[in-house]
Amino acid sequence: MNTKTDFIGNIVAEDFRTAAIFKSYGIDFCCKGGRTIEEACSSKKTDPEKIYAELESLPKNETVTIDFNSWPLDLLTDYIEKTHHRYVEEKTPVLQAFLDKLCKVHGERHPELFEINTLFNESAHDLASHMKKEELILFPFVKNMVKAKISGGNLPQPVFGTVENPVHMMEHEHTVEGDRFRKIAEITNEYLPPADACNTYKVAFAMLQDFENDLHKHIHLENNILFPKAIQLEKELSVKA
Repeated sequence: MNTKTDFIGNIVAEDFRTAAIFKSYGIDFCCKGGRTIEEACSSKKTDPEKIYAELESLPKNETVTIDFNSWPLDLLTDYIEKTHHRYVEEKTPVLQAFLDKLCKVHGERHPELFEINTLFNESAHDLASHMKKEELILFPFVKNMVKAKISGGNLPQPVFGTVENPVHMMEHEHTVEGDRFRKIAEITNEYLPPADACNTYKVAFAMLQDFENDLHKHIHLENNILFPKAIQLEKELSVKA
């Protein structure tokens, strides 16, 4: 790993501990992981040397808990679905109920809650559709590619032509969600409840922050690991065909 020339997404894929460093500088490692550190810093007027130093200071002998980069793709798709898709499905209705309540109780004093509620409901709607497309179309094809590689059999031609087509669509939708949650973080002052916040207010903001953090991990696993490897696997299979 060369931190000065590698893309940020590749750096995080190699060692997820680095994600916390990029997040502390406000650098998007998931939706905009296809940039070098220097490129990302230029738009934020941040000194890249500070980030290089922090990355270099990470303990070399510390074992990364889960090395997703080494996982077979069929296992990775199952993990994303059972961990991150399920998280979205479980937390979404709880957050919607909290935000609805906050709008009713605190909306008059904090009208920004209505915009937050609207943005989150848009996200909930779009993510539900997004995850179904992955679960019913993209992930099954990835699993079929893995089976074809193991068995040496032929891979049926998908209706979408090449895996790059649904991948590009998913990446675009990831970007939309990333932008949407950046807006939510901005409106909430980085999820800082106001002085007059009740417990529900505090819990809702904490849950929104957790939701965004989980979404970052979710998008990182797909954009920086699953998708490029799926594209590469399809190319390998087409050469053997």
